[in-house]
Amino acid sequence: MGIVWNLVPGNWNFRIAMDGEKRDKGTFETTTENPEETLRLGRVLGEILPPGSFVALVGSLGAGKTLLAKGIAGGLGVEDEREVTSPSFVLVNEYRGRVPVFHLDLYRLETFAAVEGIGWDEFVCGPGVTLVEWADKVEVDLPEERIEVHLQWVSEEKRKLVFGGKGTTGEKIIAKLGNRWKREK
Repeated sequence: MGIVWNLVPGNWNFRIAMDGEKRDKGTFETTTENPEETLRLGRVLGEILPPGSFVALVGSLGAGKTLLAKGIAGGLGVEDEREVTSPSFVLVNEYRGRVPVFHLDLYRLETFAAVEGIGWDEFVCGPGVTLVEWADKVEVDLPEERIEVHLQWVSEEKRKLVFGGKGTTGEKIIAKLGNRWKREK
């Protein structure tokens, strides 16, 4: 038995965890104070993502998915983050960084067949890094090994971000992200 702390600023909660209970392994939660900080957090994640990573971005309109994607692309070596835009009408944009960066936006997706038609398997299993906005629309087709980011409005400027690593590699990436962000923030 042990104590598990929920150390969200302003909300200091704890609960007793029984031996053998899952303790939110592979998760990291933070609140960014402004868009610049969200962008910076994305850069930190991009710097540590290995080739073949898949990042599922989930959140309401205006929650910051595209902004976080810009930061991730910057961390992956895309020279001009301003070029990173939401591919709502074309489904996918590709950028050159230290590895190819594929940015998909599934907001307007009506059927999964539309994504299959542009090579979904290549994005899921390819050597680049794939960022997918509105990934919850194809949840059953997401790869088992992935990073999930849930973005939520807190206020006009602030965003709550919950990162989850699915699979062994995903959990390691999120642990590394949490450690780096705590040092840099």
